[in-house]
Amino acid sequence: MTTTNELTQTPGRVNIAEVAPKVYRAQIGLDAAARQGLDPSLVELIQIRASQLNNCAYCLHMHTSDARKAGESEERLHMVAVWHDAPHFFSAEERAALALTEAITLIAERGVPESVYRESADVLGEEKTAQVVAAICAINTWNRFSIATGKIAGTDERKK
Repeated sequence: MTTTNELTQTPGRVNIAEVAPKVYRAQIGLDAAARQGLDPSLVELIQIRASQLNNCAYCLHMHTSDARKAGESEERLHMVAVWHDAPHFFSAEERAALALTEAITLIAERGVPESVYRESADVLGEEKTAQVVAAICAINTWNRFSIATGKIAGTDERKK
């Protein structure tokens, strides 16, 4: 197995970008395509919530940092985990996307309930719902890559 920098991931774990570069580039392409037409703040909320649910410390650190840099308030960041109980912190669009994020991220538990999907489609519209679904799938894949390969929180390797 190859690891470029043992400070960014658990020693002995595979580095997907190095060992499977076509897979890694395809994932970057999916992520970029999924974001098209979506408000960057909405994308960050989706990524934060999925990363919380998946217990991906690496991605959670990365996306809360990105959200802060983009101007997201600490108050809202703290409320993402409990958005159900603090709906006034989030717009109808954000709540619909967060509900869909939870349903898709936890899909093995109960699928995607028709009521959650319908609410998202009604609030977001068909095109934005498709983009949100793709963004949710993208972050869930990133979470799994990061957890499986032992990425270490706080070591964002992206080129700035």
